[in-house]
Amino acid sequence: MDKLWSYFKNLFQQAEESSPSQPLIHEMIERSAEEREDYQFWKETLVLRRLLNWLNEQYAIYRIRPDDIDEALDFLNTPSSKGFVVHFSQTGYSQRDVQHFFDYLKEQVLALKYRTQISDRRSYQRANWVETIERHYLKPGLSIRSNQEEDGRFVQHFGNIMIELEHRNDRVHNLRFRATTYNDSLFKAPAEFGELMQGVLS
Repeated sequence: MDKLWSYFKNLFQQAEESSPSQPLIHEMIERSAEEREDYQFWKETLVLRRLLNWLNEQYAIYRIRPDDIDEALDFLNTPSSKGFVVHFSQTGYSQRDVQHFFDYLKEQVLALKYRTQISDRRSYQRANWVETIERHYLKPGLSIRSNQEEDGRFVQHFGNIMIELEHRNDRVHNLRFRATTYNDSLFKAPAEFGELMQGVLS
């Protein structure tokens, strides 16, 4: 009993001390056989097709009339980072749907000759909730990165890609997809973000 109490006491102490550099929990993401099987089944459902169609439509609207996009979605567009945020807390999608969509985006990026740098899960104690962030961080594959132009610059493809799924108290809050590029003389200009969206949402 004393050992159990010590365990919980230590856990709560860690929660109070958790910070971006020192999360309460940090673990690698590993899907079970049941989760992988369910994911394969989910990819054949209409839910995925609806999500893809919606994102494609919203991105097309954003490029012409950025103020007219759905309130559940935002796009990021800076010189070094481009991406989108889906505020799933404002939609009717289930946690299962969002979890599988998070992994689907990773699978699509991998198909673009990327490799997984890390897939992990971190939990933090915030003022009013426990925040859990799952992330897939992907980089261009070795065959892309080793490809130099005649002038010596490296090809960076779409840049490094981060996919993050945020939960608050075990409820889905939002999903963030971001491509970050290098803007210096060592690298060739990145491929257009629109091409990445087409490849990921096809």
